[in-house]
Amino acid sequence: MRNVFLVGPMGAGKSTIGRLLAKELKYPFKDSDREIEARTGADIPWIFDVEGEEGFRQREEAMIAELVLESGIVLATGGGVVMREANRQALAANGLVVYLRTSVDQQLQRTSKDRQRPLLLNADPERVLRDLMAKRDPLYREIADIIIDTDQRGPKVVVNTVVARLLESDS
Repeated sequence: MRNVFLVGPMGAGKSTIGRLLAKELKYPFKDSDREIEARTGADIPWIFDVEGEEGFRQREEAMIAELVLESGIVLATGGGVVMREANRQALAANGLVVYLRTSVDQQLQRTSKDRQRPLLLNADPERVLRDLMAKRDPLYREIADIIIDTDQRGPKVVVNTVVARLLESDS
């Protein structure tokens, strides 16, 4: 049983789609951010606040290295997971990587009321999202086996598309 790793920007629907996809595939679902929170007993904003982004990225890298060794899971990753080469290599080498692509406009819509996203707690979240997309999109593409657009598409439709693409890649 191969792993399916979901990558993409915040607001792309990785956790929502991941849960539904795992149910469809009858795989366990893991979310790297939730795993970090469970392990540390602290939420992501607190970790960013106390340890900074670098401290969080170190924890994330260790968690990814551990999770990719499991077998037959659907893993939703954090939006910035691709910023570290070690994470990109670990994901690409240990499963099928699905890039859930979404526009900055859609991200803004989906994250506007979310106070759990430390990188967006500033005066200009749109600029932050555009800057992040410029840096991260090439990295998501670099490791993606499958790219799926999620804009204006419900989670069920995206899951069905992912399943169809997984079946295509098996044949």
